[in-house]
Order: sequence, then C-alpha cells, then structure tokens
Amino acid sequence: MEALAAFLPPGMGRPLATLILASMVVMGSPGPSTISMTAVGASFGVRRSLGYASGLIVGTIAVLLMVAMGVMALVTSIPYGALVLGGVSAVYIAFLAFKIATAPPLDNQGGRTAAPTFLGGVLLAIANPKAYLAIAAVFAGTTVIADDHGLDAIVKTALLSAMIVAIHICWLMAGAGLSRVLQDPVSSRVINLALAAVLVIMTGLAVFG
Repeated sequence: MEALAAFLPPGMGRPLATLILASMVVMGSPGPSTISMTAVGASFGVRRSLGYASGLIVGTIAVLLMVAMGVMALVTSIPYGALVLGGVSAVYIAFLAFKIATAPPLDNQGGRTAAPTFLGGVLLAIANPKAYLAIAAVFAGTTVIADDHGLDAIVKTALLSAMIVAIHICWLMAGAGLSRVLQDPVSSRVINLALAAVLVIMTGLAVFG
C-alpha cells in the first residue's frame, strides 16, 4: 500500500487502501457466490469451472454497476422485490447444491457430469442478496475523491471490479486445491456433501438472516 500511495495524488492513498481492505473483508467473505465458486472448483476442477467462474464475475460486476447507478435502491423499493431476488437465488442454489453433492470423483467424471454454466453463474450472482448488501456497504462506505462524485464513483467501480475478479479467482483456486482429495470416492462424497450443505446454509443466512 505504501508503494501504491507514492504514485497517487495526495490524500488518495488511505481511502484506496481502506476500499481495498473493506472489499476483501466484506465482499470476499463466505457467501453464496464465493462458497459456490469453491464448491464448483472442487467438484469439477479449474478448467471445467472457468465458464461458471466467468459468469459469477460478470454477474457480480453487473450488480456493482446497478449499485453504483442506484438501480438496486429502485428494485428493493418495489414490494417484494428483494424477496423475489432471494427466492430466485435460493432455487438455483438448491439445484447447484444437488449437482455438487451428487458429483462423482474427478477421475470418474469423464466429462459425463455437466459442470455449472456461464449463465448459471450470472444468474446466481444477480440473484444473490448478499452481493447487493456487501457491495453497497463497501461502495457507500468509502469516499476516494471527495470533491468529484462522478469521478469518485468511476474510480471505485473500476477498483471494485478488479477486486471481484481477484476474489473469485482466489476462491476457485481454493476449491481446486481440494481436487486431489476428491479423487478418492469416499473423501469426494464427504467433501461434496459438506460443501453443498455449507452452500445451502450460507444462502439461508443471506436470504433470511
């Protein structure tokens, strides 16, 4: 952070560092999107999970843009708007958890078990209630350029977009790190069931918590 601050205009170093740290803690914490990324990476490996990962990243950046433009405030002002989002997320998460829980060991898949798709990642990200709350908290909680609100929003959007990519890649690699264990049928079944259960629990907390 010290090296970065040397190349920034005076006064911007600390707000940017605060924004980065806040995004790591709030947006990078376990939730439906990040846990699903780990579970999919563990169950299907890095290569077959890239489509889903790309969908999550694109969908989450879309959520960021909606928050930046105030679209989310409009959605939640509509009666049952937030509830509908939560319901869509819960339905897809249940389907995804089933796929993860029933996925065979990586060595035995042979391409027969279809990995979650790009579109599935986009859908989960857009319908994920935690994403809106976390991104809104980080976006509104830090001001980088106090005297220019438009430029401030652009800088924060660009930086948070980069953090969204980095966070999802880290969670994907964490899941892929379990792939060796998942080649054993017994360990694979136990870990897949555990990841599916955690995914359902985290979704329940995000939707009903």
